[in-house]
Amino acid sequence: MVKITDVARHAGVSPSTVSYALSGKRPISEETRQRVEAAARELGYRPHAGARALASSRSNVLALVIPLRAGIHVPVVMQFAVSVVTTARKHDHDVLLLTQEEGEEGLRRVADTALVDALIVMDVQLREPRLPLLRSLERPSVLIGFPADSEGLTCIDLDFKAAGEACVEHLARFGHRVVALVGSPPEVYVRQTAFAQRVVQGFTAAADRSGLSSSVHPCEASPAAARLVAEQLLREHPALTGVVVHNEPILEPLIEAFEQLGLRVPGDLSVTAICPDELAESVRVPVTSVALPSAEVGERAVELLMKKLGGSAVPEATLLPPRLTERASTMPRSA
Repeated sequence: MVKITDVARHAGVSPSTVSYALSGKRPISEETRQRVEAAARELGYRPHAGARALASSRSNVLALVIPLRAGIHVPVVMQFAVSVVTTARKHDHDVLLLTQEEGEEGLRRVADTALVDALIVMDVQLREPRLPLLRSLERPSVLIGFPADSEGLTCIDLDFKAAGEACVEHLARFGHRVVALVGSPPEVYVRQTAFAQRVVQGFTAAADRSGLSSSVHPCEASPAAARLVAEQLLREHPALTGVVVHNEPILEPLIEAFEQLGLRVPGDLSVTAICPDELAESVRVPVTSVALPSAEVGERAVELLMKKLGGSAVPEATLLPPRLTERASTMPRSA
């Protein structure tokens, strides 16, 4: 293992100069600092995590809070997690993943120790019970998601309300007059999970503006549930010609269910979705969709947190605009 004395010998300086150059604790000439950094890179030197934490009063660890509750689609959540982890590594930070139902007590337990420097919180609810604690913590935090009251917080996410609107507006431009939203599992709405609620708000608002007949249908994440919802929609809304899907696991099973019931996609029924691009492209009939920018959201959440740790001001709200890509699953409504 390369030691600080090895770097000092290679750079022709004292070990204390290496320490000061790498930590920034004392002013060092630019020429010396560059020589020390070059020696550290050449030798592959990395400060010991414990010593670095003692020197800086930081752990160089971020907490990523993702409670794996019922109704959460784990593969998509892990896309966010991977983005957070890879971006944190670029900033020489590791990530502590917390997957339990961490309420105020759990967050305080983590925040009151030296385990982490800051927190990223996911699966945010509209009326989020953890907000008073997050506002009071000395450690900075970033929320991936927007509660109803986000004042004094740093939040980032896809603009899910605008995403719901974009899907409906696309169907309205194609002449569809009766549309339905097949949404997340019921328990997601019971918790008032913010992103799911925003999609419903956008879907309903856009349908009302365009004078469309619309309905919202939560759906469990299983092929059997998708079949039941398809049957219900055709029974209750025989004039249905447009569907928005916000439930990744049932996207393909739902299309298959409609086709088994005699509706061709897109000949009889146009389908749009809010989901990752790779999922929309992999369905037998590629689906017109609003992309779920998990990589960008995770990366920018970490960048916001790094700025806050460095004492820089950051915007309270960062809403990423929706990007709709038209594919083979939508077409103008036939007369």
